[in-house]
Amino acid sequence: MSISYKRWQNYFLFCLGLFAGTAFCMKWMEGDFWQGGQQFTIIGLEITDPKEKVVAILAGLDRPVKMILRYHLYFDFAFMAAVYPGIAALCMMARDKSGSSLVRKLLFILAILQTLACGCDIAENIYLLRWISNPVIGDEFGLYHLVVYTKWIIALSAALIAIPFAIRKRKRAMA
Repeated sequence: MSISYKRWQNYFLFCLGLFAGTAFCMKWMEGDFWQGGQQFTIIGLEITDPKEKVVAILAGLDRPVKMILRYHLYFDFAFMAAVYPGIAALCMMARDKSGSSLVRKLLFILAILQTLACGCDIAENIYLLRWISNPVIGDEFGLYHLVVYTKWIIALSAALIAIPFAIRKRKRAMA
C-alpha cells in the first residue's frame, strides 16, 4: 500500500465519520418538516416538487419549522465539508488502484469536479435560505434545478465509478 493511498484512505475515513454525524443530525431534523398537516422533504424541495409547491411549502411554514429547516441547511454546509472531499478521496484511492492511464485520468478529473459539485450545493442552499426568508421564486427556478442536477450528477457518477476500483485488490507489479 503506497503512502499516498494510505493518506487518502485516512482522509476518506475522517470524511466518512463527519458524513455520518452530519447525516444523522439532518435526518433527525427531517421528522419536523411539516407544513399544513403534510410532511415535506428536502429531496422534494430540491428535485421533485414543482415551483408552485415549493413556494406554497416555504410560504406556509410556521416559525419553528422555518428555524429547523434553516438549521438543517446549516448542517448541510458541514455535510458538504465531508461528502465532496470524501468522494474526491475515494476517487484518488481508486485511481491509485487502477492500472489504466485513461481510468486514472478520469478518476482524477472526477475528484477535481467535486469542487464544482460542492459549489453547486452551496448555491442550492443559498437559494433555499433566501426563499425561506422571502418565498418568492422568480425565473431562477430553472437555474436552481440545473445547479441541483449538476451537483447530483457529478457526485453520484464519481462515487459510482470510483467504488468498484476502490474496493478491488491492487494488481501486483510484474517483476
